[in-house]
Amino acid sequence: METDEFFTTEEKRLLFSLYRKLLQLSGETLLKGDCKKLKTHLVNSIQNNHIQRGIFGLNPVIKDMQTATIVAEEIGMKRASILGLMLHDSVRCGTCTTEEVERNYGEDVAGIIRGLIRVNELHSKSPTIESENFRNLLLSFAEDMRVILIMIADRVNIMRQIKDCKNDEARKQVANEAAYLYAPLAHKLGLYKLKSELEDLSLKHTEKDVYYHIKEKLNETKASRDKYIAAFIAPIQKKLEDAGLNFHIKGRTKSIHSIYQKMKKQKCPFEGVYDLFAIRVILNSDYEKEKLECWQAYSIVTDMYQPNPKRLRDWLSVPKSNGYESLHITVMGPEGKLVEVQIRTERMDDIAERGLAAHWRYKGVKGESGLDEWLTSVREALENSDSNGLEAMDQFKLDLYEDEVFVFTPKGDLFKLGKGSTVLDFAFHIHSKLGCKCIGAKVNGKNAQLKQVLQSGDQVEIMTSNTQTPKQNWLNIVTTSKARTKIRQALKEMASRQHAFAKETLERKFKNRKIEYDEGTMMRLIKRLGFKVVTDFYQSIANEQLDVNDIIDKYLEQQRRENDTHDDITYRSAEGYNLQPTLPEETSTKEDVLVIDQNLKGLDFKLARCCNPIYGDEVFGFVTVSGGIKIHRQDCPNASDLRERFGYRIVKARWAGKSQGTQYPIMLRVVGHDDIGIVTNITSIISKETGITLRSIGIDSHDGLFSGTLTVMVGDTGRLEALIKKLRTVKGVKQVARN
Repeated sequence: METDEFFTTEEKRLLFSLYRKLLQLSGETLLKGDCKKLKTHLVNSIQNNHIQRGIFGLNPVIKDMQTATIVAEEIGMKRASILGLMLHDSVRCGTCTTEEVERNYGEDVAGIIRGLIRVNELHSKSPTIESENFRNLLLSFAEDMRVILIMIADRVNIMRQIKDCKNDEARKQVANEAAYLYAPLAHKLGLYKLKSELEDLSLKHTEKDVYYHIKEKLNETKASRDKYIAAFIAPIQKKLEDAGLNFHIKGRTKSIHSIYQKMKKQKCPFEGVYDLFAIRVILNSDYEKEKLECWQAYSIVTDMYQPNPKRLRDWLSVPKSNGYESLHITVMGPEGKLVEVQIRTERMDDIAERGLAAHWRYKGVKGESGLDEWLTSVREALENSDSNGLEAMDQFKLDLYEDEVFVFTPKGDLFKLGKGSTVLDFAFHIHSKLGCKCIGAKVNGKNAQLKQVLQSGDQVEIMTSNTQTPKQNWLNIVTTSKARTKIRQALKEMASRQHAFAKETLERKFKNRKIEYDEGTMMRLIKRLGFKVVTDFYQSIANEQLDVNDIIDKYLEQQRRENDTHDDITYRSAEGYNLQPTLPEETSTKEDVLVIDQNLKGLDFKLARCCNPIYGDEVFGFVTVSGGIKIHRQDCPNASDLRERFGYRIVKARWAGKSQGTQYPIMLRVVGHDDIGIVTNITSIISKETGITLRSIGIDSHDGLFSGTLTVMVGDTGRLEALIKKLRTVKGVKQVARN
């Protein structure tokens, strides 16, 4: 195909116009011979019929030149980005290779082309573009940030060119992608002008009637709106000048897309959207006087116009976590109209407008942790017009998502996992049932084992088998806590089923041999066989390490031994024990002194019931909502949660002096053989201890064991530890622990 046939007459005129503009915009960044070599490459691609018009019938060379103009003019990127953009179609179609590009134009241009081809291949997998994960995957895939900026500029250009396209379905798909994918990306990068244009053009192509309705309404009301803004500002301006403040005031009208979102949210017509614009008072203040002058301006505005206290947003006293500082207030202006006024200084406005602007962030677009600072530096490099700034931009690499991988399902759904995640992690991430039956996967169409580590962009199809069950060694394969928890849970459930089956088998054998089954005798036999827990005994039966008939023979032997030796002893369950009520001892009302925070004494405090701290425990204080202080043990079950969520409300605390005779309620859990004599021995020991009172005791008996909960009054940790040691020496007691 000849180049003359490739361009229409109108396209030729446009080609030369764009060429002159690009030469002007690229300035001195183009090297000698760049233009000549580029022309040769493009002519070869056209003559070999390698690059063709797309679905919208746009000339690919003209389209790329228009995008390059946006890249250079509105984003500020020069040589490498322009050349990479103009050559990527030729490389993708095979006219030339990235190696040739690297030789002729440098590694920088070749790197951008590789990035553009890579993200285009990713996009062709047709994932759910509305997903925040997909936006993050794009960012992580484009190692060079300029690739994402070029893609945004390209989408803006396409949206500008397709207004006359007759393919409604394709036009709407491109418009939806602009709204759900590219506008949020532009948002994150601080390209607010392009972001608003993408949203407005998307609305124009998807909901044409709504777009033109709002546009006409804005045009109709522009004159009256400008007049109203001038009338609103005039008296404020005079008062601010009289107060000696150095400032300027500007107003901004919402974008058409933003107004439409407001109409939908408030379920009202155009006339019902009161805040079509906002007034911004920007003060030129010294750093030390910023807050003072902002509140002074606030006072002047609210003296003149009635404020709505519910709409006050004070990010001046306590800035947002991203550093955003400003005062927002909605006031009742002339004619009973509500007007939003924002008050800030030049420094605050500069911070708010740079990089990922907080003004937009709080309305719904949330950056990842660590993203803000990085994107701000990117934005600063783009805004820097000198050569050093451009060179710095050329070196930027995206390493924000090095701890994450993004993986596709065969249907194109996208999931985010931690770096190092395996096939088995992914299976459990989708569903625990899928994980339990997983035998492997197909990763990018190739068979893969459970332990294969996944990479960003992998397409994974999980393979299952109904005969598969979780294995203990799976815990060594997975890396995510979710998968590990699910595997442990599944193993526990399997073991529980095996234990139940083993116990049922054993009891059935007893019944078949017409032997009476006594739980207590069996528990004593299990202990004699060397098993510390009953579950290990049943697991040995399930694993066929123990023979059921051998167990029954040993059981009969155990029974004979007990009957021969203890014929005269009558066993009674520990549950039959009744605590005789005793008169409670008088306890001192004098509280032990606690030293809280920096040697503060005499503060009002309460001991937390969740952990019941006593004198001698390692403790800390927690400031409650009501202002009082609750004292918790350092090993309190709630301690980690309190520190994580309310670290700023934690204060140091320690016991002062010596114990003053106060007694504290402590709960002890005692486990032992089911025998009333053991409980009698326990209560006898407690009654003989000085300074310790038994308040209550609860007994529960099961499987030949008893579990008792004792509430004792004790003065300090020393006495408590001594009591626990004595209780552990009681014959038949297996465990004593503080609750």
